[in-house]
Amino acid sequence: MEASVRMKELDLAHFAMLPNAVASSGYAARNNFNASSSQNVITGQQSLAPSTSQEKQIVTADVTFSWNVLDFGLSYIRARQAADKYLIAEEMRRKVVHRLLEDVRTAYWRAISGERLIARLNMLERRVRAAQSKSRSISDDRQTSPITAVTYERELVEIKRTIQELQRELAVAKTQLASLMNLKPGTKFTLVAGKRAGGLQIRMPVQTMITTALENRAELRDVWYRQRINEKEYDAALLEMLPGLIPYAGTNYDSNDFLFNHNWLTWGAKVSWNLIKVFQYPTKREMIDAQGRLLDQRGLAVTMAVITQVHVSRVRFHHFSQELATADEYLSVQKRLIGLMRQEERAGRISEQTLIREELNTLVAEAKRDIAYASLQNSFANVYASLGLDPHGGDLDLRQDVRQLAAKLGQVWVERGDFAAGPWATRVATQ
Repeated sequence: MEASVRMKELDLAHFAMLPNAVASSGYAARNNFNASSSQNVITGQQSLAPSTSQEKQIVTADVTFSWNVLDFGLSYIRARQAADKYLIAEEMRRKVVHRLLEDVRTAYWRAISGERLIARLNMLERRVRAAQSKSRSISDDRQTSPITAVTYERELVEIKRTIQELQRELAVAKTQLASLMNLKPGTKFTLVAGKRAGGLQIRMPVQTMITTALENRAELRDVWYRQRINEKEYDAALLEMLPGLIPYAGTNYDSNDFLFNHNWLTWGAKVSWNLIKVFQYPTKREMIDAQGRLLDQRGLAVTMAVITQVHVSRVRFHHFSQELATADEYLSVQKRLIGLMRQEERAGRISEQTLIREELNTLVAEAKRDIAYASLQNSFANVYASLGLDPHGGDLDLRQDVRQLAAKLGQVWVERGDFAAGPWATRVATQ
């Protein structure tokens, strides 16, 4: 919306460079003639009888074209500044798109994990409640010591609390994704699980990443455009100090019958000079200089922040890659363990409480692996957001259908190192 407003302001600024065209008409009437006489300035005697050259009722009309050359120069500068303001709004839109992509990636993978694990968590919670009831019955019947029974029940409550924490974290992910997709509340939709195999890679050297970020980051471009706007203020201040030339031309009409010509053309030129602007110029130039120094310092600060964000995003990506590898390894070990535990439980060598605890650990391991992968996807998007690169490339045509858009996005993401994007992007769009 802001970019649209800036575009309208740019269109309006172009109109300010055009000449003025003023059309006017009028009607005048009086109850007697506009008569006058003359007096001899030497003798003091009236030299002529009262006479008039104007009717009691007259109609006038004129169309005048004028062009303030000084205003034209100022309007040209303001139009160029309006163009830079539009570019600033576009950069802010790009920044929002980058943030939206990060949020969608994270919410999508959390929602996938939620759909896959919520049902199993609910079933495990029901088993925990049943085990709690059984534990209380055993304690009431004095079949075991009270300390053992209460300790067992405490472990079950701890398991139930962990289940509820996971449910809380995963249950809202799909709602958050629907909000990011701008769907109406309550709209039902189905997610297609993306392929995790293939991994994510950053193949760009650090120095190249920094150079790319300095060329493309929206925050830096914002500063550059503001510096250009401020530099144009020097020209505007200088023009305001100069005298203004206003050439004009027009056509006129008067219905007065005493006139020999009822229609005539007029033309001429006027010069005006606001002398106060001359005395204001030094102060205004100092203000523009101060604004320029402020923008220079802001540019340096933003540059350092951008470089830092590039390094941080790269470190975060490698950190989450290691976390995901560890989560995968832990889950693999936990799956082997739960298989052995189930065999032991069927043989009666371990209690149901122990099996429930290990099943919970397995679900927790799966959930943490999914959360780690969602964090890795978010950090991958954050890397390219820190570079200022558009997530959709520069030649995306929004008039294409969903399948073509998905294929195009998949191609762009594969080129950037998301090797899981290509094989399933078209399939997701089809389903």
